[in-house]
Amino acid sequence: MSDKKNYGFTTTILHNDRQKGIEHGSLHKPIHTSVAFGYGDARQLASVFQGKEPGFRYGRQGNPTISALEDKVTKMEQGVGTICFATGMGAIGAVFQALLRAGDHMVSSSFLFGNTNSLWQTAAGQGVDVAFVDATDVANVEAALTPATRLVFVETIANPRTQVADLKRIGALCKARGILYVVDNTMTTPYLFRPKDVGAGLVVNALTKSIGGHGNALGGSLTDTGVYDWNQYPHIYENYKKAAPAQWGLAQIRAKGLRDFGASLAPEAAHHIAVGAETLALRMERTSSNALALARMLEADERVAAVYYPGLASHPQHGISGELFRSYGSLLSFELKDGIDCFDFLNRLKLAIPASNLGDTRTLIIPVAHTIFYEMGPVRRASMGIAESLIRVSVGIEDEADLLDDFRTALAGC
Repeated sequence: MSDKKNYGFTTTILHNDRQKGIEHGSLHKPIHTSVAFGYGDARQLASVFQGKEPGFRYGRQGNPTISALEDKVTKMEQGVGTICFATGMGAIGAVFQALLRAGDHMVSSSFLFGNTNSLWQTAAGQGVDVAFVDATDVANVEAALTPATRLVFVETIANPRTQVADLKRIGALCKARGILYVVDNTMTTPYLFRPKDVGAGLVVNALTKSIGGHGNALGGSLTDTGVYDWNQYPHIYENYKKAAPAQWGLAQIRAKGLRDFGASLAPEAAHHIAVGAETLALRMERTSSNALALARMLEADERVAAVYYPGLASHPQHGISGELFRSYGSLLSFELKDGIDCFDFLNRLKLAIPASNLGDTRTLIIPVAHTIFYEMGPVRRASMGIAESLIRVSVGIEDEADLLDDFRTALAGC
């Protein structure tokens, strides 16, 4: 690979490992399983621990295999650095653990992945004031800000109802107020959208989902885009200010969110995710195309009450989605008309699999209110626009005709 710097998305990810030396000429970064790293010079060991020179300290804080994946994700998001975690929730939890304190205030979209909602409820119970707002309109975010607001958190496309946050204008608001803007990019991925472009300081990716893409490894990441000025953040400890300010946030998150909390990504999982990431662009093109075709088919079916997919002209945020995203992603949801049993419908599907993951190569489908959002109860579900009949679909890479026929046949039995 030459010194050319402007390769395309897929070319960059495919050849990224080779930009640094790989043992024995391997095309993939090998799996390093050691949890300890020895040094021939004890002074060098101390220097690494003190952050004076690069190196590996202990497996809980990373190793060469995980570092290679972190570098890939950084390239995808065009950031300054990335920290990987055992899960996407580990990454989001690190934001809370490392950056928020009792008495702080944060603003979050009310349209959230169920576990993220649960985490913010936990944060509220530990003294962080959390304001949940409809983030499809920046005015709601602005109205919720207080002098104690430390960060704003949104998802790009909400799981499962696909509401799209007012990403660009929220970013402008956060910049004007000096507030850290955290964007969960899981549903769009860095291929369809880069939160850096709208002013996000930290970007979350659940690597388990589309980046890994094959349902065979858990992982999550936080990427610092370099947009936010950490001089403005009041809770950076003095011992993490030894490097340039651009590194302060990552240094504190790696110590307080990864090292202290121990949500460490396993090297075997990092390897699976890194290999899966090589085909991210190809898979997102296919799954987005399949999702749009399926959404259109469902919207036209008389047995379907509503379809939620940003690619449909009927979607409230269709226009802004077209401006922001390369395409509309693999997530959609729909409601069957009253009187149709969703479980009977699900059981008639032959290709789509009842399962809870997202971003797999296979199409996965799940009744939301009865499973992943059951714990919330009907009142909280209703506030999030989640009907009791809502069905979520994570669209895979099957042949489009086969996929549509599977749903069409299942609907015919209703």
